[in-house]
Amino acid sequence: MTMKHIVFCLVLGLLITMGDTASSQTKVLIAYFSETGNTEALAAAVAHGAGEVDGVEVILKTVDQVTEVDLLEAKAIIVGSPVYNANVAPRVQQFITSWPFEGMPLKDKVGAAFVTAGGISAGEELTQMNILQSMLIFGMVVVGGPDWTSPFGASAIVGEPPFLPEQGLADAFLEKGRKLGRRVGEVAVRLNK
Repeated sequence: MTMKHIVFCLVLGLLITMGDTASSQTKVLIAYFSETGNTEALAAAVAHGAGEVDGVEVILKTVDQVTEVDLLEAKAIIVGSPVYNANVAPRVQQFITSWPFEGMPLKDKVGAAFVTAGGISAGEELTQMNILQSMLIFGMVVVGGPDWTSPFGASAIVGEPPFLPEQGLADAFLEKGRKLGRRVGEVAVRLNK
């Protein structure tokens, strides 16, 4: 074997390994709607947490930017919405309604939710459950946060004292978002080995 052949084989092996590494990344899609920037800030915290997990590729998009290919390629889908009258925002509901259903292509993907609400007990857990229930209809495996303080996902209060809009999201809420993203990333990697 000539030196040329040896170098060619080494480069080819490296390219194959790099291709395997890229394709072996577990894609975590974080899709959100944000009118005031609060849900976007929580989405960024969720993305940060998912990105802390080795082997995870984070895709952060608004619900209007997500394509069907994004949904199909993702191993985990985390949906974020502001709370509208104890329910998801209409744009988020339209997004979920648009998901492919025939043949159950989202079956066994990991799903999770995060929300922002104007006040304490203003419907955040109901809204999280609405998202999770929709995911269950699609056959997804849903997870909540890492402990009993965030069993349905991450949520933040943004309009009732002591949590006022001009202060931005409290660090405790951003930390819950980060921990949710990390947990989803870890579960998705374990399930997709």
